[in-house]
Amino acid sequence: MSYPGYPPTGYPPFPGYPPAGQESSFPPPGQYPYPSGFPPMGGGAYPPAPSSGYPGAGGYPAPGGYPAPGGYPGAPQPGGAPSYPGVLPGQGFGAPPGGAGFSGYPQPPSQSYGGGPAQVPVPGGFPGGPSQYPGGQTPYPSQPAAVTQGTIRPAANFDAMRDAEILRKAMKGFGTDEQAIIDVVANRSNDQRQNIKAAFKTMYGKDLIKDLKSELSGNMEELILALFMPSTYYDAWSLRNAMKGAGTQERVLIEILCTRTNQEIREIVRCYQSEFGRDLEKDIRSDTSGHFERLLVSMCQGNRDENQNVNPQLAQEDAQRLYQAGEGRLGTDESCFNMILATRSFPQLKATIEAYSRMANRDLLSSVGREFSGNVESGLKTILQCALNRPAFFAERLYYSMKGAGTDDSTLVRIVVTRSEIDLVQIKQMFSQMYQKTLGTMIASDTSGDYRRLLLAIVGQ
Repeated sequence: MSYPGYPPTGYPPFPGYPPAGQESSFPPPGQYPYPSGFPPMGGGAYPPAPSSGYPGAGGYPAPGGYPAPGGYPGAPQPGGAPSYPGVLPGQGFGAPPGGAGFSGYPQPPSQSYGGGPAQVPVPGGFPGGPSQYPGGQTPYPSQPAAVTQGTIRPAANFDAMRDAEILRKAMKGFGTDEQAIIDVVANRSNDQRQNIKAAFKTMYGKDLIKDLKSELSGNMEELILALFMPSTYYDAWSLRNAMKGAGTQERVLIEILCTRTNQEIREIVRCYQSEFGRDLEKDIRSDTSGHFERLLVSMCQGNRDENQNVNPQLAQEDAQRLYQAGEGRLGTDESCFNMILATRSFPQLKATIEAYSRMANRDLLSSVGREFSGNVESGLKTILQCALNRPAFFAERLYYSMKGAGTDDSTLVRIVVTRSEIDLVQIKQMFSQMYQKTLGTMIASDTSGDYRRLLLAIVGQ
């Protein structure tokens, strides 16, 4: 299968790299290799996600006639909420005192899916919000309908040979002109960078990536090499790196497989096979287990419904199914959650979240937190968070990659690079909204040198 914009044989090889003497190192010679140990194993895992259990939407009457009284054992009756210890009559789980709005937190415009408007809160524990909610948690913002936009766009009047010459001069002689390199790579699309790479080899008979690697080191090298990888290859490489060697970086698997489109996932699967000679599903099966394994195997099929039209009746039926599979019974029917969350479109899942909130007087994300744990909980929540607000999900991941002591640079680089041409503008907006500081400000305080300058140039700071 040929990838658009790339030679029919797949991704161009990087001749002469890895260095001589390491030909036996992974990946096999002649394919599109990458420096071993990048990023360091174990360095790409996310810190623990914030706990769930955010304020539920209280007081929404159930849609008329659904569910029928007595029709579902254990289901809440229309217009009412199930009784839970410590919850006042008429007040939803975790509802703010007096039914007040979520003060101090920007609310999106309400959206209707045939069942009346509903503001759907989801977890996050975002700083800066009101403190009266249980555990200091505040609602997860819902994404307004908007066209997504990247911070990097293809450069006008692009000349690959001119850019190749600029990069050659920046690396020639004593020292390296890092600013010249930054000015080029931060202002060219991924497709344009591939053209620069090809022009460099044509003009100088040398491999651009090998030259860049010899001039750079550390996080700056990691960021530059990620920018020059074709985007599908970078996702495939990240998945391979997360599973090779001792241990598995489950957060990387979740971040990629639970957020990409069907087409992106199918291309990743093909690239994984062609570049690494391995079957992605088999590697997932050998590195994960149980319900988490099943969820990831479902994700790597790339068969989610992508019809953007919402079926309100199906949303109500799915909400009832999920309630009966979790809160409405002893134990959990995990396959029901897997089936609905792996097959429904993201707009349909958003409608289901809203229907669940109205029906059960509590939110679906906190229910998932009570019914599941560990990696499968993180995976299911990631899917639901992306249904509600994909940019907010990535904003949260970026925040926790830099929060506290040390920085998870692999996660920071991966998200900034992979979203730079898709929705990094919206991610920046959500970051400011959720954390009362800009993404650029936090990057500037957590990084340094040329690495910081290039990151800030990419995010448009």
